[in-house]
Formats: sequence, structure tokens, C-alpha cells
Amino acid sequence: MDDLGIDELLLQWEGVYKKGLLTFWVLLLLRDRPMYALEMGQELGEVSHDTMSVDERSLYRALRRFEWAGFVSSEWQPSDIGPRRRYYHLTTLGDELLKRFAQRNILLFMEPDIVQRLTPLMETPLDDEHRHA
Repeated sequence: MDDLGIDELLLQWEGVYKKGLLTFWVLLLLRDRPMYALEMGQELGEVSHDTMSVDERSLYRALRRFEWAGFVSSEWQPSDIGPRRRYYHLTTLGDELLKRFAQRNILLFMEPDIVQRLTPLMETPLDDEHRHA
């Protein structure tokens, strides 16, 4: 398989991977402080080192699902520069969900046996063509 084929497979895999991680990133942001959706979308790119982005409609749909499930709550607050904004907060349930997800799925990558398997992958430098694919 040529590089173009590998790049296409990688894009497909990353699409599924990133869609599944949206909940993680949103809850991680809300753990720091309450935010409104537009602010959250902007912060998402920054905190994920531009590996994640989400369109506004998808973010609002996700936030509605999270609120319905009880791990996010919201309230309207006035704004100094325009109409009032809906700020989202992490609930106690959301905080616990985030902690357990991180322990089961993120912190797992810090386990010595997994670090040992990943280290050779990190030691192989990518050429410029593949670094930003």
C-alpha cells in the first residue's frame, strides 16, 4: 500500500477516534471552569494542540445530550458585549465520569508495559510529509 492509501486509512481511523473523544475534551474543559459553546469550541482546538475541532451545531447537539444525561448543566448569564449566553457546567456526575474515563482509557497509556510498546514508535522520526498528514 502506498503513502496515499495509508493516509486515507489514517484519516478514517482518526475521524472515528476524534468523534469518540469529543465528550472527553468537553468535560475536561468544563472541569476547569464553566464556558459557553462558542468559547468551548475555540478552547478545544487550543487545548488539543489543534488535533480536535468541532462545528458549532455538533457541539450544541453534544451539549444537549450531555445535559440530558446529567453530567453537564447550564444556565443563562448576561454578557457585557451582547446577548446573554448559556454557560455549561460540569456536574458531580460529569466529574466522576471524566475521572473514570481518564483512568480506564487515558492513564492506561502511562502503564509501564504500554509505554515500553509505544517508545519505539516515538523514537522513529516522521518526515515532514507525514508529520502533518
